[in-house]
Amino acid sequence: MADYSCQAAELLHESLSNFHTKEIEAEMVKMHEIEHSADLYMHGILNRLMKEFITPIEREDIINIVQQIDDLTDTIEDVVMRMYMYNIQSIRAEVLEFTELIVRCCLALKTALQDFHHFRKSKTVKENIIEVNHLEDIGDKLYTLAVRDLHIRSKDTLEIMNWTEIFYRLEKCFDACEEVANLLESVIMKNT
Repeated sequence: MADYSCQAAELLHESLSNFHTKEIEAEMVKMHEIEHSADLYMHGILNRLMKEFITPIEREDIINIVQQIDDLTDTIEDVVMRMYMYNIQSIRAEVLEFTELIVRCCLALKTALQDFHHFRKSKTVKENIIEVNHLEDIGDKLYTLAVRDLHIRSKDTLEIMNWTEIFYRLEKCFDACEEVANLLESVIMKNT
């Protein structure tokens, strides 16, 4: 599931790094394919979970983790959808700072989850949970500065409305990453 979030984050970064208005619809389709694949994978996990007699952690925790990671992928997809819906014509410089951080945040989650089966002894899991929280803090600060700069520099009301919403959606990607990290930390606490 975390791999799908990483794919979505990387596609978001690539799409906006090489932004062309005429290609945003195609990028949205690619993003939706990733999101749909993640949904199918999640349903496969849940089906398998129904058949398992014994699980390494509580079923409810597994379900919550899977659903939170799916929500993260959905949140990343929302950014591209807003770019398309608002017919964005050019990218603001801050956007690429956001997307680079989102990629890093998703990779930290993926790394934590790859070693999660050893969560009782793993330093990797704990270090990456801390990294996600750190990146979320940076994302919050970037969001505040980006919205303030937008309101200072732009006089176009429509531009302000659209970009305020897009910055909000980008910031929500960090929140979604942090929610997964917090859930992992909670599961560790319950099981150690």
